Amino acid sequence: MRKPQDISENELQDIWIKQSFTSSLQTQSGDIISVLNVGELNSDSSGPDFKNARIRIGYLVYVGDIEIDSEYSNWKSHGHNIDSKYNKVILHISLINKNNHHYIYTKDGRKVPHVTLSKFVKKEFFEKVNAEVQKGRGNNSRILRCSSASDTMETSKKGEYIAKLGVERFSKKCNRIYERLKELAYLSELNIKEPTVKYSLQPEFQKREFNSEDFKMKTLWQQLLYEQLFEALGYTQNKEIMLKLSRAVNIDFVQNHIANHKESGGIDSIFFNVAGLVPQVKSLPKEEVSEYTLRLATEWEQIGKIYDGERFDETDWHFFRIRPQNFPTIRIAGGIKYLDMIINHNLIGTIIKKIEEIRKISILINSIRSLLIVRSSGFWRNHYIFDQKSKTEIKYFIGASRADEIFVNVILPFFTVYFDAFGKTELSKKVLRIYNEYEQKGDNKITREVAESLHVAPLLKNTIYVQGMIELYRSYCSKSKCLECEIGKVVFN
Repeated sequence: MRKPQDISENELQDIWIKQSFTSSLQTQSGDIISVLNVGELNSDSSGPDFKNARIRIGYLVYVGDIEIDSEYSNWKSHGHNIDSKYNKVILHISLINKNNHHYIYTKDGRKVPHVTLSKFVKKEFFEKVNAEVQKGRGNNSRILRCSSASDTMETSKKGEYIAKLGVERFSKKCNRIYERLKELAYLSELNIKEPTVKYSLQPEFQKREFNSEDFKMKTLWQQLLYEQLFEALGYTQNKEIMLKLSRAVNIDFVQNHIANHKESGGIDSIFFNVAGLVPQVKSLPKEEVSEYTLRLATEWEQIGKIYDGERFDETDWHFFRIRPQNFPTIRIAGGIKYLDMIINHNLIGTIIKKIEEIRKISILINSIRSLLIVRSSGFWRNHYIFDQKSKTEIKYFIGASRADEIFVNVILPFFTVYFDAFGKTELSKKVLRIYNEYEQKGDNKITREVAESLHVAPLLKNTIYVQGMIELYRSYCSKSKCLECEIGKVVFN
């Protein structure tokens, strides 16, 4: 028999759509619920599961959103209680409710009734998987079309092709970083604001030829690395907004602030206020506001007068289906530490020196990677969100696994571009050698399933193959370009 925790949220959504209940729904408090309209399934990656639902509880009809979680505790652990996207929720549903809670609370403090679904579904539901869900939207498998015939091609040939794609993926990252470097150099030369390059300056920018003299300013490289690190810390769901934050709070503003306000600090205040994540302390009771939060708000009263860049809102950030360790608050805290390393501890120069002086690749890798692991400190050691203490201490802002990914996806291509820009060919080749020899510390669902489909699981140990599998899936498999893929050409012909 399947256990409740094995039931996916897709299956729970399917039950809600079909209204497959053994009796009339009741809230945990015992009120009868009549479902007038189940709502529209939310296809976005954030926000409640169903929008614009209509239900009757007692004599009142409610119109709003429905959120369905596997466990009651997910409401808080997924950050819904601090996400304004969930302020319109009129009913919270979970399969498991260990402590028999009757309500959840939205960010704006509204009390919302809860339904424990396990009381209203058939026992058979736990004994077999709903075939329709598995075949439809519940099936997230990435098993490739060529899986059953992939052995038609020799394993060594598949490995060669995947390695080639790994190099192509690396080159794409380098090209993207170089294009941004040119933008930064051009903007700096003309002393203009960020957005302009995308519009009125585009023709002039495209005609411009760059050389090493254009890239000598230290702050160009600092801003470039700062942006790349922040974007990487955002993962898939928050990478865009993290990148925007690093461009809004540019390195010149931060350095000027440090130089002119040494006594007050305020770096945290800048980032969390520009991000729009600091609570409105004036509207909250004093006992609910920590000293840290109050300090950020107070400091911003002065800093905000001189800051003229873009500002964001809490709704711009994704908390939905993100582990607390990866909440934007924690990643921003880690990003601030990286920025401090760039500005105050010469992170770029330190890494350059290591690449120049350390000959043994394994020692060089460990030496650089250790720089990227950031231990927690201060307020965010005990908080995932503002003014709600976490149950356990947060040991790292950036742990070994994330540092590993940043090393591969940011550090290596960044320094390849750096050395190429200044004609240091041997050092550029050395970085590529690191990429070729690097042993991957972790994998992901895409690479595991591609490796399984192509029967090349041993290749998962090396980064160049892991990156090649990602490139294979994203550029060919997911776009059904089988006959443009070297493996597909062999297998299907």
